[in-house]
Amino acid sequence: MKLLFVGDIVGRPGRQAFALFATRYRAEKKADVIIANAENSAAGRGINPNLADELLAAGADALTLGDHTWDQKDIPPYLERERRIVRPANFPPGCPGRGHTIIETPAGPLLIINLIGRVFMPAQDCPFRTADDILQREAGRARMTFVDMHAEATSEKIIMGRHLDGRISAMAGTHTHVQTADECVLPKGTGYITDAGMTGPKDGVLGREWEPVRKRLITGMPTKFDIATDDVRMEGVLFTIDPNTGRTTSIKRVSERVP
Repeated sequence: MKLLFVGDIVGRPGRQAFALFATRYRAEKKADVIIANAENSAAGRGINPNLADELLAAGADALTLGDHTWDQKDIPPYLERERRIVRPANFPPGCPGRGHTIIETPAGPLLIINLIGRVFMPAQDCPFRTADDILQREAGRARMTFVDMHAEATSEKIIMGRHLDGRISAMAGTHTHVQTADECVLPKGTGYITDAGMTGPKDGVLGREWEPVRKRLITGMPTKFDIATDDVRMEGVLFTIDPNTGRTTSIKRVSERVP
């Protein structure tokens, strides 16, 4: 099974790039399942129900989130009813929505888990124990499992990959918006990359116009960070997973530029 995971979608340019390439990958049979991190899709600040519906209609089989999950005030009720979108599972108990879900794919059930890191991030519950609890609770329900680890520190993501190696099919890191070049299949069969990158305008700073960011860093004054517009790309990673073993057999970084 070919699983395309798309890195953080930023603003309208990112949504348009996702729709373009998701359609193309489906038509050319390059991907059987498409998952995307959508926590920056609303002008870089979370997601709302209309945009979530837009991305699902554009070709996403499921969406993951991160530290901007609650930025849009109308998202909590949506997360309660839409099972194809997951927020970090290690948010404190009682938060709306779900941290994992199971979707049907042409190759069988796929368990999707969203986690958030704690290094250089707001305090949350332990992502390692949370992942262990979910895998134990859902044992036997899906042979294939994908994890989106939304974290700042590369070390935390690397350790999570090793912690889960052989127990999940694939893991991709998100949040930094900079694609890493360390894609690999870990020793026990888990496909891994530290960060899948960003889907949006690359001619800026993590999807924003660079000049306001420069002023903020120099002066320390509050500044509005508008979404950039140039050099729009879809970045992500393509995993090939054996549905019989649940292991990744190959992994390839993806970077597609909008014409």
